[in-house]
Amino acid sequence: MNALMMSNVELVSDSIVDRVYEQLKAMAVSYEFKPGERLNEGELAKRLGVSRTPLREALNRLNTEGFLRFTPGKGFFCRELDAHEIFDLYELRKSIEVASVRLAIKRARDEDIDALLKFLEATGPDPGERSSLELVELDETFHERLMAMSNNAEMLRVLRNVNARIRFVRWIDMDRVNRSNTQAEHRAVVEGLKARDEAACVSVLEKHIDRRLDRITAAIKEGYAQIYMPATARSAAN
Repeated sequence: MNALMMSNVELVSDSIVDRVYEQLKAMAVSYEFKPGERLNEGELAKRLGVSRTPLREALNRLNTEGFLRFTPGKGFFCRELDAHEIFDLYELRKSIEVASVRLAIKRARDEDIDALLKFLEATGPDPGERSSLELVELDETFHERLMAMSNNAEMLRVLRNVNARIRFVRWIDMDRVNRSNTQAEHRAVVEGLKARDEAACVSVLEKHIDRRLDRITAAIKEGYAQIYMPATARSAAN
């Protein structure tokens, strides 16, 4: 096999792994696998139409990124919905967002700040007919665009990982959030950034991201109820 053919084979193999990774990640994020459930690799390979090799590569990647758990001799398991782990992830999120906004004070371009203000105007304070999934996606987009202005790609990579790992709890929590207040806090952060007022940005951002352990625990209890709700009842609830 010549070098070109080998390169093409590797590209196809990588694309298969990436596809399987994204499919499995979506299933893990939404807890399509039950918390603590052992994954049946044979069934998954058949369901996704792939061999065990790309499946195992994708599973290993998800384990490394914290979406799954691996026990030697037993296999891969869906991660538990653990309140302390989610709390730790919120603390991590707060620490990197505060650190990144300090960098953005010095590095952000005025045109990028103005574009983020326009994004807030376009999405508005009213949730309208948007689902919790759509509202969380909008919120993640805002925070990722804010962090992008720090010009630190590694911070942004970590934030995206954290966002995905807390996304299920945020879908539940979103029903309790006042979007008007959230959007007002978003605007205050961006206006502080525009004024290059570090203290104002940090103060609002810390308050905005903070989540108490009891609130996370309540969201997780509701999350368990939704995960184990019969499919027919779940469809009716939606």
